[in-house]
Amino acid sequence: MVNVNKQDMLLYVVTDRTWLGEHSLADQVEESIRGGATFIQLREKNLLSMEFLREAKEIKAVTDRYHIPFIINDDVEVALKAGADGVHIGQGDEDFKSVREKLGKGKVIGLSVHTVEEAIRAEELGADYIGVGSVFTTTTKADAAPVAFDTLKSICDAVSIPVVAIGGISKENILKLSGSGVDGVAVISAIFAQQEPLKAAKELLELSRQMIKGSSRSYI
Repeated sequence: MVNVNKQDMLLYVVTDRTWLGEHSLADQVEESIRGGATFIQLREKNLLSMEFLREAKEIKAVTDRYHIPFIINDDVEVALKAGADGVHIGQGDEDFKSVREKLGKGKVIGLSVHTVEEAIRAEELGADYIGVGSVFTTTTKADAAPVAFDTLKSICDAVSIPVVAIGGISKENILKLSGSGVDGVAVISAIFAQQEPLKAAKELLELSRQMIKGSSRSYI
């Protein structure tokens, strides 16, 4: 059984193949892990199932080597076939109970939330962690309205499961989340759009540690 804890949220990395260049996604994931990534989510919206599965298996081999939790965005079938640690789903995706029945109790399910009510409901359903966002304006989800800082803080105060902030987070704005109570940050372009993912991850990990210090939910 995979146990998700607050430390896993420190630097939660979501993949994006937009900036691959000459490198493979697995190579970039490994660089981010070497730099300090604590959790990996494979997010693919346009790959065919067989390609998605092949890629999932490649990245799972990397995360296994470094003992890093690895989950799939949305696709339960790929997660099961690849032997991933679980899935992350949104409010509009497959019903939580259905996903849990397919995955079993030993797998991780993360759930995206935007309000205190959704966060409380996620914990009641048995979510292992929640992702809250978008906390800043982001190009990944252009239609996502930013979650206010006070709402983010209220969500963190309302639940006991790990909370990760996501959406438009970079080294320039991450410290604005200080005092919110989040356990870490989920990033995409802040690592994958950089020329040196390892260096970017290392810097973001340190900033994330600074950000959570003094939080009522902090473990440091």
